[in-house]
Amino acid sequence: MHKLASYSLLLIGLWLFGAAAPGAEGNPAYTQQELDQMLAPIALYPDALLSDILMAATYPLEVVQAARWSSAHTALSGDEAVRAVSEQNWDASVKSLVAFPQVLQTLDSKLDWTERLGDAFIGQQAQVMDTVQQLRQRAQAAGNLNSNAQQNVSDSDHDIAVASSNPEVVYVPYYDPSVVYGLWWWPLYPPVFWSPWGGYGWNGGFAWGLGIGLGADFMVGSWDWHNHRVYGRGPHGSGGGQPWQHDPEHRRGVPYRSPAMNRQFGRTTPSAPTRADFRGHESPVANGAAQFNRRGSGAQMAPDTQRSAAEPRSHAFENVGRGGAAQGYSARGHASMGGHAAGASAGRGASRPSHR
Repeated sequence: MHKLASYSLLLIGLWLFGAAAPGAEGNPAYTQQELDQMLAPIALYPDALLSDILMAATYPLEVVQAARWSSAHTALSGDEAVRAVSEQNWDASVKSLVAFPQVLQTLDSKLDWTERLGDAFIGQQAQVMDTVQQLRQRAQAAGNLNSNAQQNVSDSDHDIAVASSNPEVVYVPYYDPSVVYGLWWWPLYPPVFWSPWGGYGWNGGFAWGLGIGLGADFMVGSWDWHNHRVYGRGPHGSGGGQPWQHDPEHRRGVPYRSPAMNRQFGRTTPSAPTRADFRGHESPVANGAAQFNRRGSGAQMAPDTQRSAAEPRSHAFENVGRGGAAQGYSARGHASMGGHAAGASAGRGASRPSHR
């Protein structure tokens, strides 16, 4: 509750002050290094789940709300959980993720990564899709992306599709990005990484938990890799066979990372439920301004000890409720795996091959 209230206070403060994210004028497109880094832990997910994650990431405050709901309803998952949130005013992609509480809680706990992921998908959708394909090709070349009892991997016109072996059961893989893709090629941008979820039989490569039962055609999104399109359905997807389009109403007032995106989609005011989340707490103006001023220059995508030449990228939730956790999230992720991560890092060497 306190975390969501802090986010809400920040958003209201930014709205009342008319402030944009600091340094927004200097936020160019994400580099290939950054895209490889942020997409590495999810690029091998089943296509349908991957599309829903990327769409939901464009609505970070709704992700926080859904994660809070999920934490309060731990007995629910799969179809049952999604039916329970049918009346929530969230985007269909966010609703679909309550079926996967572990995924949803990861998006919430790594909100800086989630927001960058969403902004990249809004502003660089074609490059994001190409990056997913390039990562899959690397994993396949390393012998770590194959069909099995949990998934079907197919290749059509050089595009790799990943689908659940059973259309009504989704298995969410866990894997170490520093292992499955082979030697990582951006030493200053180690991939985002987190500890295995409970119930996963970790063996250093892929791990699989229990399958999540879903109805046929349950997931919101689908891909047209060749034409760089993702299709959404449902009341908040574009439907009708049209490419998915970001819906700024579900952004809930969270600022975009650049003035151009703010102009394109328009800054919407925080919704009544958002305002209700901080009712009874300290002044939204004072608290929002204080949180805004504490955000500083933005978290580095690379660890502090290995800064790249790229400028820091600020984002809407920088430092909120995190304190010292505003350091490079990739470094934090690797530290969570202790000796295993250290061993993987030691094998990377200093070479830096090209992306292709």
